[in-house]
Amino acid sequence: MARKLSSSSVISILIAALFIIISIFLPWWKMTFYAPQYQEGLNISVYPYKLVGDIQIINSLNHYIGMANFSEETFPELQFLPFLIGALALVTIICALLRNKRFLYSLIGVFMTGGIYGLYYLHQTLTTFGTELDPKAPIEIDPFVPPIMGENTLANFVTNSSFSFGSFVIGLAFLLMLYPIWKERR
Repeated sequence: MARKLSSSSVISILIAALFIIISIFLPWWKMTFYAPQYQEGLNISVYPYKLVGDIQIINSLNHYIGMANFSEETFPELQFLPFLIGALALVTIICALLRNKRFLYSLIGVFMTGGIYGLYYLHQTLTTFGTELDPKAPIEIDPFVPPIMGENTLANFVTNSSFSFGSFVIGLAFLLMLYPIWKERR
């Protein structure tokens, strides 16, 4: 019979669940646009359930290059992503209560798969926005792919993309799930 997870491992997993829940209310990714006329920068922050920032201004500028509008309607996953994250937190709590290593390994696998898919999906979304430009736009530019993380220059705009607080909290939750594997190795 497999040994149950220790109390400190259970606490680590429960804290991970708490961090997963907290991450829902924090921005996971952001992009800031700088230009001579916007030296303070225009921002978009992506939460699991909403977009916030200077979206209207950015959309009016993106219109000139034929890029699709950023809106919550453009990202239907914002309607169900908080529930998916909440379900992950619930499964994490169940894992802690069961104190089962195999269940923890499966949970870590699901977590990693979700993270990899999330990065892939974000890249595909950025690719779609940067390459599917309206050919009738007032300014013609070559298609481009904004980076998930880093800097991109387009005309007189420099964009900086990065992960935000919610992503770091999710990262901490993942590390807290890995802790029992390290602690209870034999």
